[in-house]
Amino acid sequence: MFALFFALPIGYALWLSLHKVEVKGLGLGAGARAEVWAGVENYTAALTDSELLAGAGRVVGYGAIVVPVMLGLALVFALMLDSEKVRGTRFTRLAIFLPYAIPGVVAALLWGFLYLPDVSPFHFVLDELGLPQPDLLDGGPLYLALSNIAIWGGTGFNMIVIYTALRAIPAEVYEAARLDGATPLQIALRIKVPMVAPSLVLTFFFSIIATLQVFSEPTTLKPLTNSVPTTWSPLMKVYQDAFGKGDIHAAAAGAVLIAVATLVLSFGFLRAANSRAKQEEAR
Repeated sequence: MFALFFALPIGYALWLSLHKVEVKGLGLGAGARAEVWAGVENYTAALTDSELLAGAGRVVGYGAIVVPVMLGLALVFALMLDSEKVRGTRFTRLAIFLPYAIPGVVAALLWGFLYLPDVSPFHFVLDELGLPQPDLLDGGPLYLALSNIAIWGGTGFNMIVIYTALRAIPAEVYEAARLDGATPLQIALRIKVPMVAPSLVLTFFFSIIATLQVFSEPTTLKPLTNSVPTTWSPLMKVYQDAFGKGDIHAAAAGAVLIAVATLVLSFGFLRAANSRAKQEEAR
């Protein structure tokens, strides 16, 4: 099953990325179009493609908003739910997690219509109050609009991961801290946060992967605004090459580059996190 549904598609994508279609004459008739060896030609074209590089820049800006805000909210919610003074934790936990259960396309559609000035209830309220009505689907605010969808949908999952790690901390640790005179804030910052560091690393790791592969949110919002090009993210560029231009070989090269970038960033982050953990253990 692993070979059939994982290894084989990856191998096929690599094979496609190293080939190209050569057209002879007008491209008509038998043998006019042939698949030939291209070597690294597709990779060179992808790395010098201004649209792909621009999409990568947009994703960096998008990730700079999504990752810290989403993980920060997840940590705050998890700490609040783990507090003894909080009531209704089951309902609150479910309410925070519920947006994650909504498919990404559906969530993007819901938020898209809430952003759309002509039908948004928020714009109606602002108009009635005589306040300015920002267009979140145009210009710089578009990053905030897209980031909000990802944060709304992903915070609950990360919160559950961190909250589960908090519940696994022995109660004796908290009792010892209280006997030493630690306040609830000191317990949260000096005991809980350091002890759930592995969960924070895991959620950060997943968030980086999801950010690099952002596709559904901008693709879903594209029909609602002209500010989202068909190549807004690298993955949208790959989709456009494959199914818009019909160049499956260039698309395969782009997909392989995205996979390599994800692997390098993920491996680098995990290695840095492991090195820091070993240094702290040595101390």
